Amino acid sequence: MTTALIILGAGMGTRMNSDLPKVLHPIGGAPMIVHAMRAGGGLAPEKTVIVAGHGAEAVSQAALDYDPDAQTVLQTQQLGTAHAVGCAKDALAGFKGDAVVLYGDTPFISVETLEAMAAARALHDIVVLGFEAADPGRYGRLITDGETLDRIVEFKDTNDEERAVTLCNSGVIMARSETLFDLIDSVGNANAAGEYYLTDIIAIGRAKGLSATVVVCDEAETLGINSRTELAAAEAAFQARARADALEDGVTLLAPDTVYFAYDTVLGRDAVIEQNVIFGPDVTVESGARIRAFSHLEGCHVSRGATVGPFARLRPGAELQENVHVGNFVEIKNAVLAEGAKANHLTYIGDADIGERTNIGAGTITCNYDGVFKHRTTIGADAFIGSNTMLVAPVTVGREAMTASGTVVTKDVPDGALAVGRARQDNKAGLAVQMFDKLKAAKIKQTKGS
Repeated sequence: MTTALIILGAGMGTRMNSDLPKVLHPIGGAPMIVHAMRAGGGLAPEKTVIVAGHGAEAVSQAALDYDPDAQTVLQTQQLGTAHAVGCAKDALAGFKGDAVVLYGDTPFISVETLEAMAAARALHDIVVLGFEAADPGRYGRLITDGETLDRIVEFKDTNDEERAVTLCNSGVIMARSETLFDLIDSVGNANAAGEYYLTDIIAIGRAKGLSATVVVCDEAETLGINSRTELAAAEAAFQARARADALEDGVTLLAPDTVYFAYDTVLGRDAVIEQNVIFGPDVTVESGARIRAFSHLEGCHVSRGATVGPFARLRPGAELQENVHVGNFVEIKNAVLAEGAKANHLTYIGDADIGERTNIGAGTITCNYDGVFKHRTTIGADAFIGSNTMLVAPVTVGREAMTASGTVVTKDVPDGALAVGRARQDNKAGLAVQMFDKLKAAKIKQTKGS
């Protein structure tokens, strides 16, 4: 059965005290709504519809950045969850598969849980995701009879007997798309809040002879984010799980609590991650690589046997091939360092291709930006770039070539050549002493005058 995702992202999140739409607040380096889309992606959906309200343009752009085929529809009035889902009806007109309703501010629903719901949907018309709450509080209650779900009661509408139920509603629902919208069309607003509740479709469906059931997940998966405090707790929960997963997968974390992951970080077995390392989005580190302390990586690929840091920064487009060494206070951006290349100290390499086994000396800079355009530097294999070399791109340094320390390279260097481009040194005998004497006398005079 094909599937469509309906992701509700219209909540304003006033408790966030932010101009940013609630579902765009990040966890693990990605907006919350991306986490919901990523989980739903495990069902290989044919369509993804985002229901947006406050900040719809920004929400739509975030969704499209993750999935260019996602479609956004607008909920102009906040009239409840049934109304929100109903806004997706036209976008799914003619769709014959199942629809699953997810929430942009509930980022931890797992792919495995959604797969369990899909399996249950093969046997029942409507499937609801529930959880056993440690403290049921103000959650809606799931009223069941064996495996059958009879109805969902919002907390404000419960009686004493229903409030004693601990099986609670997550809000996630799966049904055939046509069935879902037919039931929503039958929802009224005769409830305590005067809103159209998606939860009402269970009682309506049961009255029409449809079957409904519950799939139960861990309560932690259903965590919804409505405040900065809850956002911080969610980030902590995400990081704890990411660290545990990395350790389980055979990654060495020397100080796990100091390592921060992004939602899509990929680490190979036997990679070693030292203290205080931060992974931004889109990072892959292959097996056997070592990321040393206080390094920051984003949008990059580190191959087997490579070493990064300490205190290194890899920016988007950095590609380190096998056995590359990038050392302390080195920044790499949109550059490929071929196998065995080294840049061990105090260097910026941007928009460049560095050949095999080439050594980049301390203080080297690729001068890649002219104020309007970025230009590329190419250095061949087995070259030696002397300390404090400025490579003014676009420029090419050939194989087995060398630059003298302090050289400013403004034209191509042929294979095997030595480039020297610095002012001639001239020593002025005794001038240093004369200058210091003059400066000291001026300082004394200034001190007395004050």
